Amino acid sequence: MTIEIKVPVLPESVADATIATWHVQPGQAVSRDDILVDIETDKVVLEVPAPEDGQMGEILFPEGETVLGEQVIANMTAGAVAGAEVSKAEAEAAPAAAAEESSDELSPAVRRLVAEHNIDVAQLKGSGVGGRITREDIEKHLKDAESKPAPTPAAAAAAAPAVEALGERSEKRVPMTRLRKRIAERLLDAKNSTAMLTTFNEVNMKPIMDLRKQYKDVFEEKHGIRLGFMSFYIKAVTEALKRFPAVNASIDGDDIVYHNYFDVSIAVSTPRGLVTPVLRNTDSMSLADIEKAVRELAIKGRDGKLTVDDMMGGNFTITNGGVFGSLMSTPIINPPQSAILGMHAIKERPMAVDGQVEILPMMYLALSYDHRIIDGKESVSYLVTIKEILEDPTRLLLDI
Repeated sequence: MTIEIKVPVLPESVADATIATWHVQPGQAVSRDDILVDIETDKVVLEVPAPEDGQMGEILFPEGETVLGEQVIANMTAGAVAGAEVSKAEAEAAPAAAAEESSDELSPAVRRLVAEHNIDVAQLKGSGVGGRITREDIEKHLKDAESKPAPTPAAAAAAAPAVEALGERSEKRVPMTRLRKRIAERLLDAKNSTAMLTTFNEVNMKPIMDLRKQYKDVFEEKHGIRLGFMSFYIKAVTEALKRFPAVNASIDGDDIVYHNYFDVSIAVSTPRGLVTPVLRNTDSMSLADIEKAVRELAIKGRDGKLTVDDMMGGNFTITNGGVFGSLMSTPIINPPQSAILGMHAIKERPMAVDGQVEILPMMYLALSYDHRIIDGKESVSYLVTIKEILEDPTRLLLDI
């Protein structure tokens, strides 16, 4: 029986998609739930699994082709014996097809390993379909690198001239992914269509650091998750949004839309680019709930598992460049939102406290906002409220 392989139903906000990576070849035996193809949209990567055990048939759309929702992109034969042999013609065509396939397309898991270990994939030979680099190839490369003895200074000096002789100026042109193009469009739209302004402040992180140090073990034992900084940031942002509704609003044509709910977007860096999954109803979440939700979204982002629902909505965005060492930045608004808060690295600095100099862990805050809807007084007051809450977390309990 022939089964049609179709593109999943796309959300209304997504017009089309692109075939990113085929994980199987015609004639290859597949098992139920094996991932056949990755389909990339403007927001997420959709995985299409095999509906039954069988054998892969004709692939109608190669990698890079644009497809629509529910469009038939391939077919397979159900019920074929697992491990069925490929026909002679297909076997002869496979090497040629494999040679033509680019090994540049890496799965999300492989991209993560490459980024974590700073691996030059050009030096690897893929063992996957079409010469693609697999997770096993990366792990084998890392294992070989660990077991290989370090070169002696003499050997390194002898090898240097050969490197120079082989060195050459080169370029590599790679088409933008759909996500990267979408990011570029949204950033340009934010710069061109909003009256964006940024205001700064700094916060003493010692009270929160002392609180974490005192209760981190008890917190982790009870809730099964570590107590981080992000939960405090999100609670402070949410409380401040309650007090300044304009920051939680958006512009729709000539109207201002005030939202009576609190959905906070979290900027997450992934191998495919920057994405902003959403935490919903943060006003009703505890610190533990927030920590668990943030961790779940971060893992899904890293592994390319974020769904369209994870990405939709959001009234305010938090971006934490401090995890990469950023000391100061001017974040760009995430349309149609009206503001974004940038958190930065915590650094010890000498500060004047009651006429005395103390060394305190300080962090810069940056609030970029749309001046069309948020006035200077509101923006500064909003940022000061966040500062006060972070410097005295008991305000959250007392609602002051």
